[in-house]
Amino acid sequence: MAFEHDLCIRGAGIVGRTLALLAARDRLRVALVAPPAGPPATADVRAYAISPAVQALLQSLRCWPEGVAATPVLAMQVQADQQGAVHFSAQQQGVAALNWIVDVPRLEQLLAEAVRYQSAIDVIDAPVAAPLTVVCEGRASATRAELGIEYDSVRYPQHALATRLDCERPHEQVARQWFTSEGDVLAFLPLGGPGGREVAVVWSLASERAALVAAWDDATLAAHLHDMSGDALGALQVQGARASWPLVLAHARRWVGAMPGRVGESFALAGDAAHAMHPLAGQGLNVGLGDAAELARVLAARERWRPVSDLRLLRRYERARQGHWLRMRWATDGLQLLFGHPGPLAGPLRNWGMTLFDHSGPLKARVARLAMNV
Repeated sequence: MAFEHDLCIRGAGIVGRTLALLAARDRLRVALVAPPAGPPATADVRAYAISPAVQALLQSLRCWPEGVAATPVLAMQVQADQQGAVHFSAQQQGVAALNWIVDVPRLEQLLAEAVRYQSAIDVIDAPVAAPLTVVCEGRASATRAELGIEYDSVRYPQHALATRLDCERPHEQVARQWFTSEGDVLAFLPLGGPGGREVAVVWSLASERAALVAAWDDATLAAHLHDMSGDALGALQVQGARASWPLVLAHARRWVGAMPGRVGESFALAGDAAHAMHPLAGQGLNVGLGDAAELARVLAARERWRPVSDLRLLRRYERARQGHWLRMRWATDGLQLLFGHPGPLAGPLRNWGMTLFDHSGPLKARVARLAMNV
């Protein structure tokens, strides 16, 4: 059977569009499934921590947001409920920034513009047959379910709440995180460039309290976040919408395989369609874009006689990315279990562990390098 495209990518989010651009750059013909979307019901308050490795990837595609849309993080402060603390700095690691906090709508806009001007990418409304179908539809992927792939999911007893704050004092390009005695995890991520006073908030809190917090007005929420953050940035004001979602640890049993009943066609999963993790380390999108980069690399480096649907080829991708995801999974899940556990006995252990880790030297440097993907 003759195919018009080499790849059919189902899902036109950040991971799907990035993979499409990488594949097209390597002269593969791509069909990108992007059904028309209506206007968002509320403003998008999401912001992602982008690692140096992923920043270099996006720059290579000319899709890196400039100016205030990408704020370099020069330091990270992690504090427990007592005296335990961990500090990271870009200077100590010998890098320009530990990561960048990127405004999601601007990044999505740049990727969409790049796709529109790439002649090797056809944006279509519905899937088409292709030697390789890549599923980038997110955690609730319909295609993954149609393929009968089991998705093991364990729900944390937490929900995440995201919003944005205007702060009395500038953030000074510091990402801040607090672990509380109740098991909450609160993060303030700097936005608006080096002199900015805006932060993106990600607050992981007990699921049974999520509905109560959702009912708070902006002033009550701001006052609570001010107290939780210990007046780190002065008076706070909630700006814009809020978003909330349940937190899960999940992964697909298979990431590659043959398309059922379709000779010569295979599939691969990438991004949240393949895995999901706790947001406390801010690695979800980095791991997803790492999937896109590795799959594109494997396809570009294949032997000339090997088609993109070859399962031995695709298993190279699966082995590489499953290994990386497992390392990140154990790191983030372990942090959540150790530092996000409530109770009187967990507090002293949490604070002692953080202080010990902060003075661990090579171990601390190794964890920082893992988070930066360098």
